[in-house]
Amino acid sequence: MLRFMFVGDSMTIGSAGEHTWRYRLWRHLRDSCGRPFTFVGPRETLHDPSTDEPTSYAYADPDFPRAHLAGWGEGWHHMTPVIGETVRSCRADVLLVSLGLIDLGFYTNAEQTADNVRAFVADARSANPRVRMAVMPVLHNVRVDADETFAGQVHRFNELLAKTVADLDEPGSSLLLVPPPQSYDFHVDTHDGTHPNASGEHLIAGAFAQAMGEGWGLGGPYSAASP
Repeated sequence: MLRFMFVGDSMTIGSAGEHTWRYRLWRHLRDSCGRPFTFVGPRETLHDPSTDEPTSYAYADPDFPRAHLAGWGEGWHHMTPVIGETVRSCRADVLLVSLGLIDLGFYTNAEQTADNVRAFVADARSANPRVRMAVMPVLHNVRVDADETFAGQVHRFNELLAKTVADLDEPGSSLLLVPPPQSYDFHVDTHDGTHPNASGEHLIAGAFAQAMGEGWGLGGPYSAASP
């Protein structure tokens, strides 16, 4: 049984009433992975915008494995201290990581965030020396357009992230950089300038699916035709 764990911020945990890109990727893997798998993690909630708290709001499909390590307002800054123990306790084989927006907006600059990436990888490997990780750079969002300084930090971090992934990739513990979907546009693929709507969820899930298919031979071509 292959055990995937999502590690992410508000774009990954999703809100009540949304499908989430986690769900889109599950449907893809369910139809194309070719081997037993599940999702693991210490959390199962979505975010409830009406209370600004986690909620157990029903997911779109009762068979969907809801487990993850994602949180509203969390980044590398928050996940790095807990990733080793979480990988160990959940016995994760593959980490699907989308982080950085929160860090650069509130906690750390590009260089400090890249240092946290290195520590994250080291701690994950200390718990499982053969863990694989697929990591997506920070996607362009409304603040990148509005804040030139923030935009510069995002650009710099994404450069450092690509270098870090290349430097730390190992045959026994592969790191993949997930290329951001070329057609992703926050004007049409988010509902508020940051958080993905249905089309954005499909694009993010498709980017991870393509990277894993090409890099690891997991799954077939992604189709956004399914609801």
